[in-house]
Amino acid sequence: MDRSITDDFDKSSRLEWLEVNGLGGYASGTVSGPLTRRYHGLLIAALEPPVKRTVVLSKLDETIVINDNSTQPAQRFELGTNQFPNAVHPAGYHYMCQFERDVFPVFYYEAGNVRLKKTIAALLDENTTLVLYEVLDASAEFTMELLPLASCRDHHSISSENNAIGRQYLFEDGLFRTVNYHGGPEVFIYVPGSTFVEAQGWYRNFEYLRELERGLEFREDLYTHGHFKVNLRKGSTLGVIISTGDTSQKNAFDLFAVEQQRREGLRQSSNSSNPWWSRLMLAADQFIARRGKSFTIIAGYHWFTDWGRDTMISLPGLCLATGRLSIARDILLQYARFVSEGMLPNRFPDHGEQPEYNTMDATLWFFHAAYQYFLATDDIVLIEKLLPVFTSIVASHLRGTRYGIGVDPVDELLRGGQPGTQLTWMDAKVGDWVVTPRVGKPVEINALWYNALRVMETIHQRLGNQEEAGAFGHRADKVRSNFQMLFWNTAENCLFDYLDSSPHGEIRPNQIYAVSLPFPLFEGNKARAIVDVVKTKLLTPVGLRSLAQNSPGYIGRCVGPPLERDAAYHQGTVWTFLIGAFIDALYAVEGNAAQKEASAIVNNCCAHLDDACVGSISEVFDGDWPHIARGCVAQAWSVAELVRVIRKYSL
Repeated sequence: MDRSITDDFDKSSRLEWLEVNGLGGYASGTVSGPLTRRYHGLLIAALEPPVKRTVVLSKLDETIVINDNSTQPAQRFELGTNQFPNAVHPAGYHYMCQFERDVFPVFYYEAGNVRLKKTIAALLDENTTLVLYEVLDASAEFTMELLPLASCRDHHSISSENNAIGRQYLFEDGLFRTVNYHGGPEVFIYVPGSTFVEAQGWYRNFEYLRELERGLEFREDLYTHGHFKVNLRKGSTLGVIISTGDTSQKNAFDLFAVEQQRREGLRQSSNSSNPWWSRLMLAADQFIARRGKSFTIIAGYHWFTDWGRDTMISLPGLCLATGRLSIARDILLQYARFVSEGMLPNRFPDHGEQPEYNTMDATLWFFHAAYQYFLATDDIVLIEKLLPVFTSIVASHLRGTRYGIGVDPVDELLRGGQPGTQLTWMDAKVGDWVVTPRVGKPVEINALWYNALRVMETIHQRLGNQEEAGAFGHRADKVRSNFQMLFWNTAENCLFDYLDSSPHGEIRPNQIYAVSLPFPLFEGNKARAIVDVVKTKLLTPVGLRSLAQNSPGYIGRCVGPPLERDAAYHQGTVWTFLIGAFIDALYAVEGNAAQKEASAIVNNCCAHLDDACVGSISEVFDGDWPHIARGCVAQAWSVAELVRVIRKYSL
C-alpha cells in the first residue's frame, strides 16, 4: 500500500493489522498508527492462556530528531499518530510512505533525510512483541526517541487517570522494567544502546473511533514513565523487545529469525496453486492457541476466546486441511473431557470460569469434526476413545438434557430451547430479548443430528458392531423420512428454517446444511432447488446473508450501539463461513461443473485479505452493498472454511 492509502487518514485508520502469539495474546493496531479500539496495543498478553488478556503496552510512538547543523534548532519528526477530541496529533501518518502485510506488518517512513523501516512481530508461545527498526537511508547520525504509553488493563475495559499507577521502575543497560498495578504483570521493554529520560505523566483523552461507532466508551488515558533515546545512522538496526518476561539476555533479531523461518515454513507447506493460499496459511495459523498443555482454537480476534461451536466448525479447515493432524487430535480429546450431560461447552469465559453449555449445535458439530478427522487419518484408535463419549451424548439427547434439548419421540427430530434462551449459532441476545428465537426444531440442528446418527452407524460398521450399526441406521432412516416431509416449504421451493407449533418460512442460510453435510437429507431436484434459492436470495461476494432482503425483518447494515448491532446480527448480516457449506452444496448438485463458479466465489471472498484487518477475514459484513466488514476483524471459521474448500476442491 502506497501513499494513496497511507496518506488518507480515514482509509488507513480503518485498515488494521494483527500479530498473535499462540497463547491467546496478540499485538494489533492500524496502518496509520492511531489506536481505534480498546483492543489495540503492542502487547496484549494472555496471562492464563488463552484468557486473562491484558493490555500490557498500548503504544510505542517514535520521534526522529535531526540536528545536523549546530547553529539551527533540531528538527523533530513525530512518526506517531493519535486521535484526540477534535484533533489528530501528532499526524505522523503523513511521513508513512508504504505499508506491507506479507509475513509480518511492515511500515516505511520518510522524514527529513531519514528513511526508516519498522517491522512488528509477535513470538510463538511467548507474551512477547518485537519492534524492529532498520535505517534505510540517513545523511547523518540522528536520535530516535521512543515513547511507551501504557494502560495495563483487561482488554475489554478502558482506563482513566488514577493514583494507583505504579511510578517505580528500573532501567539498566537498555532494559526498562516496571509493574503498573499491584497484582499485574511485570513489564519489560528492552531498547539496546538506549538511555532513558524520566518524564512521568498521563496523556489524556485518546479517542478510539471504532468504539465510538460501536456505541461504547471510547476515551482513555495512557501513562508513561518517560522516553528512550538512541542514536542511529544509515545502516543501523534496532531491535526492541516488549515482554512480560526478562529480555535482557535476548537479541530481537535472533528471535525474529526463528519466527520468520517458522512462518515461511507455513507458507511453503503446500503446493496449492491458489494465489491466496500462502496468505491463508498465515491467517489460519493465528487461531491455533494453547489451553494449558493442550491446544484450542480462538474463535475470533479481538474479543472472542475459544467457543465449542466455532472450534468444531473450524477444525477441518484450520487443522486437517493444513496438515495439523496431531493438533486436531488433541483438540478433539480435550473437548471430549469437557462433555457434560451430553453437551459440549458453548464457550470458555475470559477469566477462567467454568465453561458455559448453552448450545445445541456445538455438540453435533463435534461428531462432524471427529468424522472429518477420521476420514483424513483413519485413526481408529482415537475413534474408539471417543465412542463412549459419543454414545453418552446420543443417550442424553434421547432422554433429554439441558434447555429442553431432546428427541421428539413422535418424529425422531431434535428439538430444544426455552423462552429467553438461544441455543443455535444465531445466538444474538440483548437482555431478555432473543433477537432470532428458534425454539423448536431448527433445520440445521436436525441436519446435524441426522449426520451424527450416520456417523455412529459408520463407526460401528467399521468396528464390526453390526447390531449397533443397524440400530443407528434405522433411527437415521426415520429422521430422514420425517425431515423430508416436515421441513419442505412448498410455497418457496426450499426448507423451513425451524418448526415449532407451526413451520417458520423465513429464507435463511441454515437450510444449506441439509445438502452440504457428508450425509445429505436431500438429493436431486429438491437439493438443487434449495441451492438455487440460497444462491438467488442470500449469496453475496463475501458470504451468505443471514436473512433474505425481501423479508420483513431484514436489516441491511450491522452498525451502531450494541442494541442495534445485535438486532441486525442475524437479520441480513452476511457471514463468510457459510460459503464453505454453500460450495459443498454446489458440488453436491452440480459435481465438477461447479468448479468455475466455486472458484469465483472463493476469489471474491479472499480479496478481503487486503481489506479491514489486512491478512485475515472478518466475522461479518453488511447485508447491503458495499458489504462493509463488521464484527471481529479476524474470525476463525471465516478463514477455516475458505481454506477447507480450496483444499477439498482444488480451487
